[in-house]
Amino acid sequence: MSGSTTGASEILRANAVSVSLTVKDVHQSLAWYRDVLGFTLERTREHEGQLRSAYLRSGDARIALNQDDGARGWTRVKGEGFSLLFTTTQSVDAIARGIRERGGALETEPTDTPWGTRSFRLRDPDGYKFAVSTPRPS
Repeated sequence: MSGSTTGASEILRANAVSVSLTVKDVHQSLAWYRDVLGFTLERTREHEGQLRSAYLRSGDARIALNQDDGARGWTRVKGEGFSLLFTTTQSVDAIARGIRERGGALETEPTDTPWGTRSFRLRDPDGYKFAVSTPRPS
């Protein structure tokens, strides 16, 4: 299948994307996304009195955090070959500064890219990779 849409009918037009991540410690991940990144907790799901999932939101971005059940082994690597990009019109420098002030660590400092954005990278407690990016003013 080629990347061209000439003559082809459109199959999917998504308005947003949500991601579901399996995490080692849902409490730790919930705290990181809420307290370090600033996501808002929308709801949780419990099973037999234990927190199993947390659903968070930031703008139109949604993340579901799901407690790993260990069925594939507790040491399995998560997030390899996978990265999420959060785009914003906010100052990535201010966002990065806030993340550091709240105890988070950046993998890269905010920088201007050759393709016209300003962005930085970070990882969550399970190793999932993220970039936060904004278009540079023209």
